[in-house]
Amino acid sequence: MSQIALSPNRRPLGKSEFMVSPLAWGMWRFAGNDVAAAQARCEAALAAGINFFDTADIYGPDNDEPFGASEALLGRVFKAAPALRGQIVLASKGGISMGVPYDSSPEYLVSAIDASLSRMGVERIDLWQIHRPDMLTHPADVAATLDAQVQAGKIGAVGVSNFTPAQTRALAAHLKAPLASTQPEFSVLALNPLFDGTLDLAMEMGQAVLGWSPLGQGRLGDGDPRPGRKKSEDERLIRVKAALAAHGQEFGVSIAATAYAWVLAHPAGITPIVGSQNPARIAEAADAFKVTFTRAEWYAILVASLGENLP
Repeated sequence: MSQIALSPNRRPLGKSEFMVSPLAWGMWRFAGNDVAAAQARCEAALAAGINFFDTADIYGPDNDEPFGASEALLGRVFKAAPALRGQIVLASKGGISMGVPYDSSPEYLVSAIDASLSRMGVERIDLWQIHRPDMLTHPADVAATLDAQVQAGKIGAVGVSNFTPAQTRALAAHLKAPLASTQPEFSVLALNPLFDGTLDLAMEMGQAVLGWSPLGQGRLGDGDPRPGRKKSEDERLIRVKAALAAHGQEFGVSIAATAYAWVLAHPAGITPIVGSQNPARIAEAADAFKVTFTRAEWYAILVASLGENLP
């Protein structure tokens, strides 16, 4: 039976100029005041073969830090080690405004991009993504604003995050350049993109797919089921972790690495965003490329998650 093998080689970021690793490193929990430790985390990702870094201006308050804190810390790292910037394809996001909550008006988007550039101390953000859709801004206005920012050299490519397929198509229809990427939540425990058309549209349009929370918000790591969850959710998690553990054991890798591999195996070329801030666990993510699947093995893990056989 044929095997689905995974490659660590870099690949195009959608229809953009950038070549990126199949894994990305996410900076939601990139926090603190220790610049040397923060630099070590960046270098651990690069050592694991990851050149694709994903942050956002809203990363900070969830860590009891100010709005923009993650970008600001990365800016301090770039200042301490300027050579790092040239090794990274840098992605960030904006469009969430504290207390609003969503704002994609032209004025706000321009100010958000300028603020991100300033915090990180860079001249260009390689991939800039609308973090959440603003239902009160027409996609034509969003597109015109982002096209102007690309033309001005402030951003290299445009993407979306947490958009429905219809919202993605509506924005893409007004953009001059191809919409480079879409970023949904996707894991063995978050399967909606398989069935709601997100992955199909990405393959139709040639978009890169960045999957956030590929470990199911940490549940597919080494921890136990979270307290307070429904029994049915715990039973599902136990099934999925058992299926991942059994498959990963064949290759001598962890549940987490197998979960990344399961995401990577989809033909949409999904890029799992590794969220760990632990250098050892960042390095462990590269074990995903040791894993292969037959179709039957991949579908068996999907069935374990669904809790029922496919039609």
